[in-house]
Amino acid sequence: MLCRVVGLACFFLSVLGACSKEPTKAGLAGDGSAAAETKALRIAVIPKGTTHEFWKAVHAGAVKASRELKVAVTYKGPLKEDDLKQQIDLVQNFTAQKVDGIVLAPLNDKALRGPVKGAKRSGIPVVVIDSALQGEDHQSFVATDNRKAGALAGERMAKLLGEKGGIIVLRYQEGSASTANREKGFIDAIGKHEGVEILSSNRYGGATTESAFKAAESLLAAQGGPDKVAGVFCPNESTTFGMLLALRKTGAAGKIKFVGFDASQKLIDGLKQKHIDALVVQDPFNMGYLGVKTMVQHLRGQSVKKLIDTGAKLVDPTNMDSPAMKQLLAPDLKRWLGE
Repeated sequence: MLCRVVGLACFFLSVLGACSKEPTKAGLAGDGSAAAETKALRIAVIPKGTTHEFWKAVHAGAVKASRELKVAVTYKGPLKEDDLKQQIDLVQNFTAQKVDGIVLAPLNDKALRGPVKGAKRSGIPVVVIDSALQGEDHQSFVATDNRKAGALAGERMAKLLGEKGGIIVLRYQEGSASTANREKGFIDAIGKHEGVEILSSNRYGGATTESAFKAAESLLAAQGGPDKVAGVFCPNESTTFGMLLALRKTGAAGKIKFVGFDASQKLIDGLKQKHIDALVVQDPFNMGYLGVKTMVQHLRGQSVKKLIDTGAKLVDPTNMDSPAMKQLLAPDLKRWLGE
């Protein structure tokens, strides 16, 4: 009798064991990755900084993607956009933590190449967003076509000036590939208009509004203010706002044609007051969203494009109130970030 009971027990245990293995087989049959089916992927998103409105929109887009795709996203970056050491440390720390993937907006196109190569050696893929990185160690590049966006600004500037006048370019900072490409796109476009002269293009505003304001004030004074300068171009949010403050302080706001880059409430107010003539606006929300989505697609065994253009639009006082532009200028961050 005892033998029959033991035999029956073994039979039922073997049936249960076979049933418990079936989900594993189904998981493997899905997309070739059992890990992708059985655990939440952990994605680290590392921006250039965390204070500018641009990066808050990137964060919101990343959160949207994480909820839709049911993955865990950790968003952490340097406080200021000149803390290269902290960004390098973050890449290395997330690599040591063995996250499943890293989405990175590199502060420097050369300095982050080593940490990204190290992540790859550890089996952790990287998707680069916003600003290019040298080398081939990342899976995809999700960003604005920055040269094209800079050229868009250059053509608008030439039109604003009626094809003649002297202009100044306040650059961002050395090593930033995204802004360097915008500056090149702008300068190349201006070069096609013989009546427009670039008076200065070798000054850098730096990573903060304060440093950009000081550089802009000095540059305007050195070039003779509105008597000599007909237009100014700035390639990102901090340099645009710093220049706006300098133009207002010197009484030149509205007198000098001004094309900037990116959007924040203060820059939108500048458009409304006609202290800024036009802004080239990216889609940082979509950049954050597609950065995470592309990483998840790669981790789940799907093919991804090497280059994904998130687009850019030119906004001015004539179109800023259209629904499409309002969405770009002021995405609903509270819905995703709870701020």
